[in-house]
Amino acid sequence: MDLGCLRLSFVATLATFLFFHDFCACQKAALNYSFMHNATAAQPVSYYDYIIIGGGTAGCPLAATLSQNASVLLLERGGSPYGNPNITNLGSFGAALSDLSSTSPSQRFISEDGVINSRARVLGGGSCLNAGFYTRAAPYYVRETGWDERLVNESYQWVEKVVAFEPPMRQWQSAVRDGLVEVGVLPYNGFTYDHLYGTKIGGTIFDQNGQRHTAADLLEYANPSGLTLLLHATVHKVLFRIKGKARPQAHGVVFRDATGAKHRAYLKNGPKNEIIVSAGALGSPQLLMLSGVGPADHLKAHNITVVLDQPLVGQGMSDNPMNAIFVPSPVPVEVSLIQVVGITQFGSYIEAASGENFAGGSPSPRDYGMFSPKIGQLSKVPPKQRTPEAIAEAIENMKALDDPAFRGGFILEKVMGPVSTGHLELRTRNPNDNPSVTFNYFKEPEDLQRCVQGISTIEKIIESKSFSKFKYESMSVPTLVNMTASAPVNLLPRHSNSSTSLEQFCRDTVMTIWHYHGGCQVGKVVDHDYKVLGVDALRVIDGSTFYYSPGTNPQATVMMLGRYVNLTTSKYVSKILVSLCEV
Repeated sequence: MDLGCLRLSFVATLATFLFFHDFCACQKAALNYSFMHNATAAQPVSYYDYIIIGGGTAGCPLAATLSQNASVLLLERGGSPYGNPNITNLGSFGAALSDLSSTSPSQRFISEDGVINSRARVLGGGSCLNAGFYTRAAPYYVRETGWDERLVNESYQWVEKVVAFEPPMRQWQSAVRDGLVEVGVLPYNGFTYDHLYGTKIGGTIFDQNGQRHTAADLLEYANPSGLTLLLHATVHKVLFRIKGKARPQAHGVVFRDATGAKHRAYLKNGPKNEIIVSAGALGSPQLLMLSGVGPADHLKAHNITVVLDQPLVGQGMSDNPMNAIFVPSPVPVEVSLIQVVGITQFGSYIEAASGENFAGGSPSPRDYGMFSPKIGQLSKVPPKQRTPEAIAEAIENMKALDDPAFRGGFILEKVMGPVSTGHLELRTRNPNDNPSVTFNYFKEPEDLQRCVQGISTIEKIIESKSFSKFKYESMSVPTLVNMTASAPVNLLPRHSNSSTSLEQFCRDTVMTIWHYHGGCQVGKVVDHDYKVLGVDALRVIDGSTFYYSPGTNPQATVMMLGRYVNLTTSKYVSKILVSLCEV
């Protein structure tokens, strides 16, 4: 195959596949929960024992558990994943990604570092949009966090009964697995959900029929008479009682439906009743600030009344850096997302994804699916210049490429932790607008060294005997690295030594793997029971409370956390433990 054609296809393929390899869409027969409604049907004023803000990876298991013995309101700003034409299966991956409308299940943002990113806006959160990899946190992570190991294990099992499966292993993923073992990422641990050093096959939230199962499916556990779920319900602020209180007490929320109509929901009288924020690593610190809990000077600059001066809200933001090498294949490869992982001793996780034809769809008409110019996530053309005419021209240019140009796979590494941190600030007072976030990728030398070792390991895998079938003999590893270094994978400037210095390669080609976290960390913004420090009746339960991303993919632990916190703190803990044993 012509090398020039490979280079051209590489830019297109890497640009979009890697941006969204962890954001596949879910497809399931339409599920009509009796408690699920559009927010336009909500009463102007309502009352509940618990109000949960965010029906994502943590919010769904929270709501399902609390609804067993209490009245719960779950507010989700996005729509349902069931029957949504923009939330598709692996075979038509690009449809949801090219949807840049206000109702899209994903919302794009660009960090101040210049790395293009996305956040979920759909019931089920990121579990409806990711690559489906399911793996638990390491035992030492559980111990250091101070969680009860028995309840953690039970909570994982509760999640896994609904959403976790063993993936089918085919040729390309098997070659990556064998390559990892060949280059010394040992021992080989087979299939397991556990976080173990060495090479393993992890779980997946796709079943044997390719059907995605998400955190929204955990609502199958819910008590229908105890739960009200409102879709397209955007919370604008948490309301606090201040007069006559020793400290501010959360007692209600203001939210708007899709028409812009305002609604209020309040907590019923009860000493244990609470508002729980589960809006994600961007949404939770953003909402606390919009509600008056955050750095006083910053809130005043946005004309927000200060309820509590809490300068640590929005601090400690981290995103695990991801870097990858694309390997064009001389032979067809299966479509696969993340199934195998190498958990190294030096702090890098090696993973891979492949596609027999990343273009997707039928040959005519062809939309180029995952790396369609309609998506243009990593294009150098500014979004406002991506006119219909420019998009049509780009698609016409892509038609000149042969099908083999879109064939191959990616081997990537994710830095564990990470050590580097940044911060989040408001841009506006509109909760629908993305806040400003800085992650400071590779600010700390330890993160950079882990990336270098990870990329070096990937180079060895590509050159291994186990992987030789899927690599062109004429394409050396330096050639592949150079191709990656020349691709516009972010908005950062390029350096001439990117392909010769792995340190510079890591800096220049850094991407997100959507595992960002922090902003409401335990011990700084919330206590070890996830109660917001300095106020009453308010918790934050989601990835914003993490210091480090758990395991190789956090979704299993975030879903577990939604169940676990209820087991350890709920006034119904004894009854819930009995029901846990029964299911």
